[in-house]
Amino acid sequence: MAESDRIDKVLWALRVFKTRTEATEACKGGKVKIDGSNVKPSRLVKPGETINVHKGIIQYSYKLRQIPQHRLGAKLVPDFADNLTPQEELDKLRAPVETFFLKRDRGTGRPTKKERREMEEAWDKFDIAVQYDLDDDDEDGDN
Repeated sequence: MAESDRIDKVLWALRVFKTRTEATEACKGGKVKIDGSNVKPSRLVKPGETINVHKGIIQYSYKLRQIPQHRLGAKLVPDFADNLTPQEELDKLRAPVETFFLKRDRGTGRPTKKERREMEEAWDKFDIAVQYDLDDDDEDGDN
């Protein structure tokens, strides 16, 4: 059994990423940290280290128990790493997704440049409203 292995290979073997290339790109993109510092894909990890992975909107955290020698089945992953991800982060996966639909008649083809600009403007207004929660009244009643 190896005492250490590359972080990209370990993340792939623990099924954090589907491919080793994805794991490598995440390391290069600064999405993988150990002890608060970004790591290169070639960084060797040892059992006992805590790995933080920013994937999508979630910050995952894993404590490595032992180094896997090959890609594991999903049921075996807990034997090799503890998932320390807080429940608040996991709840983000179940958060309702706001949807915004624009109706276009069938057969009208692609939107014109003017229609596309209007759609983008509507999207921008929607994003700002969601970001600042402008749809709800203030609790102070100032709105």
